[in-house]
Amino acid sequence: MATFGAAANANVNPNKSYEVTPSPTDSISSLNFSPRADILVATSWDNQVRCWEISRSGASMASAPKASISHDQPVLCSAWKDDGTTVFSGGCDKQAKMWPLLSGGQPVTVAMHDAPITAMAWIPGMNLLATGSWDKTLKYWDTRQPNPVHTQPLPDKCYALSVKHPLMVVGTADRNLIVFNLQNPQTEFKRIQSPLKYQTRCVTAFPDQQGFLVGSIEGRVGVHHLDDSQNSKNFTFKCHRDGSEIYSVNALNFHPVHGTFATAGSDGAFNFWDKDSKQRLKAMSRCNQPIPCSSFNHDGSIYAYASCYDWSKGAENHNPATAKSSIFLHLTQESEVKAKPRVATGRK
Repeated sequence: MATFGAAANANVNPNKSYEVTPSPTDSISSLNFSPRADILVATSWDNQVRCWEISRSGASMASAPKASISHDQPVLCSAWKDDGTTVFSGGCDKQAKMWPLLSGGQPVTVAMHDAPITAMAWIPGMNLLATGSWDKTLKYWDTRQPNPVHTQPLPDKCYALSVKHPLMVVGTADRNLIVFNLQNPQTEFKRIQSPLKYQTRCVTAFPDQQGFLVGSIEGRVGVHHLDDSQNSKNFTFKCHRDGSEIYSVNALNFHPVHGTFATAGSDGAFNFWDKDSKQRLKAMSRCNQPIPCSSFNHDGSIYAYASCYDWSKGAENHNPATAKSSIFLHLTQESEVKAKPRVATGRK
């Protein structure tokens, strides 16, 4: 089997997306747009947190590197404060940093764990940072205090978390999905076994806080509603597959305006979907490397995605000569991300 990027004719940018420069020098672990402006943050395995200002004029885009900070070890996750002033980042050095980006301030350590921090989210309604770690805990932090406000034990290592206040969903090892009502953040609201049979890779809360999406390493997404009376609306679907080749679903992002969502996978593709009509709105062409992370900007007009080696096949399949890490920006078309009107003629 050919390794990713080994084929000479493989297309690095088949969707003709705009490439952000300069590129990180190692694989990209997270991408997050500011909730208020077209400012993009990327974390990567080269210990860096980088920031670019994105500008667009009609169909053309430009990116300007704005600033960067360093961790002592690879950085795995990032989050923005809801006012767009501040960036948080965490990773293998077991600490989270707060970077007052807009004011030009220096980063300070605001959270600590006993193992790498793999996921984080800012909770706007509470002015707290939530961090999840491989140390099997979730911690809430008031960034003005050195100790966590609360430490919540998890059943296993934290792999993913998502907040849409007052809903928070945490995905751990062993396919546990723990739901919190953040009006009572110290108590589990519900614990669910993932509807997917394989390891959880990503979760994201519905914009209306009524449920969540979960993606697994086995090319499948689960759509789950929290209210038991809505169980009939729960379903799973296959994606990011090519015949017998099955790839991980690495990222799930809801469109901030239309409520549709994007999936990105280790097959190098990203797709846009409408969960309510159970339709794929648009399938994009496959890049020659996996897509480990992605993000919509605040109005959903830009979809950022990374293309780089995801380490799923270990070091023996890493070829530094071909393993370029790239960040691409796709200008979304309304036909790709807006739900199509329901037609009564039945599904195709």
